[in-house]
Amino acid sequence: MTCDLQNALRVSCRIDQSLWIDAGDQGGQEEPLERPGKALIVEDHSQPWYAVRVKSNFERAVASSVEGRGLTSFLPLYRTRRTHFNRVEEVDLPLLPGYLFARFDFSNRLPVLQIPGVVHVVSHARQPAPVEEAEIRSLQRIVDSGTPAAPWPFLECGRRVRIDKGSMRGVEGILLKIKNRLRIVVSITLLQRSVAVEIDRDLIQPVF
Repeated sequence: MTCDLQNALRVSCRIDQSLWIDAGDQGGQEEPLERPGKALIVEDHSQPWYAVRVKSNFERAVASSVEGRGLTSFLPLYRTRRTHFNRVEEVDLPLLPGYLFARFDFSNRLPVLQIPGVVHVVSHARQPAPVEEAEIRSLQRIVDSGTPAAPWPFLECGRRVRIDKGSMRGVEGILLKIKNRLRIVVSITLLQRSVAVEIDRDLIQPVF
């Protein structure tokens, strides 16, 4: 994939997972709406963010249970249309299927692991592996902005850009051009998952 920034920027990236959901790409079965679903989030900065792997379709239930234990959770959602038995329905789906984020003390993670639907807390060799605060903030800003967004393949290479205007100011990611539209891709490196959001050229600047 390539994109053009100030007639000089070219990006070449390797794609690992499924593509942006768009009208026509899935036979008209699913498309992002103008207003994605809001995130389930309660802020608390006393502990770092951790990624929690959950069973399919358990994201909301686990997020609710995490908060019920007095912990902070973040479940980013997007709104889309799906065709079901010849009927179009609007649904809110996880931006990162199978994952949600929570703030807690890693050494006291048992209450999280005991929640029905939780598979494990993402870690490295059984050692804590917090998610970068900046990456979580970027996801929060995307969700809160109301700008169309959807899951996107994780990109390991490419030129980074920063949004310097508007409600998503400060968000950094990879710039792509798909179907003559610019999109910025924000990644959660630990999970190797990404989210793409449409953006105007006038709102971005390259990161050097």
